[in-house]
Order: sequence, then structure tokens, then C-alpha cells
Amino acid sequence: MKQFKVLGIILMLIFAFPKQGLGQELTTIMVRAHSKDAKFIGTSIGGAKVFVRDAVSGEILAEGMTQGSTGDTERIMQEPQSRKKQLTDENTAGFLAELQIEEPTFVTVEVIAPFSKKQASIISSTQLWVIPGKNISGDGIVLEVPGFVVDILSPQTHERIPAGNEVEIKANVVMMCGCPITEDGIWDSSQYEVKALISENGKTSTSVDLQIQEKPSTFSGKANLSAGNYEITVYAFDPETGNTGVDKTNILLQ
Repeated sequence: MKQFKVLGIILMLIFAFPKQGLGQELTTIMVRAHSKDAKFIGTSIGGAKVFVRDAVSGEILAEGMTQGSTGDTERIMQEPQSRKKQLTDENTAGFLAELQIEEPTFVTVEVIAPFSKKQASIISSTQLWVIPGKNISGDGIVLEVPGFVVDILSPQTHERIPAGNEVEIKANVVMMCGCPITEDGIWDSSQYEVKALISENGKTSTSVDLQIQEKPSTFSGKANLSAGNYEITVYAFDPETGNTGVDKTNILLQ
């Protein structure tokens, strides 16, 4: 009887902790989101949301946010790049995914960035095999995130403006990492096309070129509009890299 009781206890422990003792190893992967033609997406702009999934079952193995700085500007943007040269340091934004796996696992790594800016968020993903106990460190898995973050500052959404008044259109435009755009800066405003498209009843009625202002990343222009309901679309475009960004608002002129 005593032997049966001991066997019962052992079986209970096995079923209570089914994942213990099956050869699982903690395996870590550093995941980073890199703004195209700029720096890394980190705490200062709200970070990138990271998911690591089993590519076959879809099970989420790890998730979290990238945290840290945008990185060393000189190292990333100015120094020549070569094979195996590390772009990041211990302060550069990333998410250390911790996986419990017991066999080589094919995973999908996905970032949504910048996560706090819904009108600008881009999904970027890749797939790879992860081997138990074989950590991926250093720069890690770096996913490129193209685009610009565009925020229309004025006019405000659903703002009512007296007809006949000149409408100022103002927008904030930054790289996906939050890096500023300035005249003659690293991210030179003259390199980018920033324009407002104004439409009424679904048809574009006019466009306005927005020019860089003294305040970094701020572009503005003015339009004369008659009475009506308008949708304003502001876009930024870099013809060299293909980076694009868009924001929209609606106003009423009465």
C-alpha cells in the first residue's frame, strides 16, 4: 500500500508540473526596431510592441515593449558601416525576449512601431529558427520600420472656421524614432516633400506646400477656402528612401 501511495504522489507531481524536467531551456533573443534612415525606436516615442510567436501554432512565446535610447547618432548615422560592426550599445532600445523551448522552434518575430502613434504605426516582421540555449544577443534581430510620424497640429479636428478666413495648416513631422527634422540638419527638411491635400466631397480641390519653420519638425502653409466641409490630408515623402507618412483631419468652413 505504501508503494502505491508513493507512486500516486509521484504521478500527481508530474501532472501538476507538466513542463518541468522535459529539457526546456531559457533562450533569449534581443529584438530591436530600427527607423529606416534614422535610429532605434525606444522609450522617447513610446517604444515598439514586440511579439515572438511559434510560427506553426501561433502561440505567443514572448511579448513586450522596446525600451531604451534611440542610440548613438554618430555610430548609426555618420560612421561607415561594415560587416559585423555593432550599431547598438547597452543603452540602445530593445526588448529581450525570454523563451522556454525544448527543441528547435521556428518563430515569427513582429514589431508594431511606434506603438503610441496609431496613425503612423507599421508592422514589420521576420521569421527564424531558435535553438534551445542558443541566445541571440548584440544587435540581435533588427527589424526595419519605414515611414514618418505626421501629426496635424492645426486646424483641429472638426474645427469650425469662418468662411473667407485664411486657414493655417501646421504639422509636426519626425522620423519613426522621433528624431527631429530641421533645416540643414542630419534629417534635412529640404530632402523631404511635405504637402497638404484638401478635398471636398471626396475630390481634391487644392494642395498646399508646407515649409519648415524655425521650430524643429514643424511645417506650415496657408490656404484660402470657401464655405464647406473639408478633409485635410498631410503627407511627408522622401524620394531617396521612399519613406512616407500621413495624417488626416476634417474641418468646417461656415
